[in-house]
Parts: sequence; C-alpha cells; structure tokens
Amino acid sequence: MFFYIIAIVFLMDQGSKAAVQMWMYQGESIAIVKPVFYLTYILNPGAAFGFLAHQTNLLIVVTVILVLGVLLAYRSLSLERAFMRYGLGLVVGGALGNLVDRLRFGRVIDFLDFRVWPVFNLADSAIVIGVCLLILEFLKDAAKKPDQGSGS
Repeated sequence: MFFYIIAIVFLMDQGSKAAVQMWMYQGESIAIVKPVFYLTYILNPGAAFGFLAHQTNLLIVVTVILVLGVLLAYRSLSLERAFMRYGLGLVVGGALGNLVDRLRFGRVIDFLDFRVWPVFNLADSAIVIGVCLLILEFLKDAAKKPDQGSGS
C-alpha cells in the first residue's frame, strides 16, 4: 500500500499542476467559492510559506536525502504501524511531486488559495496529512508505554 500511496499522490499532484499550467496563466486567480476558495497559479521559489526562498539546490538535496532515508527505513517498519506507513507514503509522494517541480522549473507550482493561508498544492496537503499521521503514530506509541516517571 505504501508504494501505491506514493504513486497516487505523485500522479494527482503532477496532474493537477499540469492542468493549472495548461488552463491558467501565472498570477491568475479564479474564484471557486467566493470569498473563501480560489485557484491562484503561482510559482513558489521556496519551501512552505516561501521559507528558504531561492535555495533550490538545498531543497533538492534535502528532499532526495529524505526520500532515500524513508525508502531505506521502510523495510524495517512493522506491518502493525499503519499510521506510520501511510503517513510516510503521503510525505514521500508529496516530496517527490514538489521535487519534480524544482528540478523542472526551479520552483514549485502552487494553486490552492484559501486567502487566509499561503497558496499551496496537493503535494503540500499530502505532506501535512502524512506528518499528522506520523504524529498520531507517535502519540499512540507514547500512550502504550507505561508511565516511567512515577515509580513508588
């Protein structure tokens, strides 16, 4: 399931970005649900919220290391750790989607615009959901462990 998640996220992300490039011009904003949701085509030169803007080479290296690290560690994950496996699949799929943009254009195509949050894309959404699943997995693990600080 892990590799299917990666492939689905990657294909949906790249397909949606191709559609935006085909049917919109850069900087264009189309109201979908006024005044809440717009499609706004921008090219983001950085990571989340424009962090590390124009540090494309650094972001490429970090992404490649992250993806390779997850792929190497994946084999050692227990099948019982579903949130971990699904979360990592979402993170890797999203990271690969944005990596392809950085390699092709030097920037990431963003288009989902809720006007109260920076413009983002499906890859970003997958990464955030994946990280939330990883946090849930860690919280689940922490709840299973007996309280080690209160021994009498």
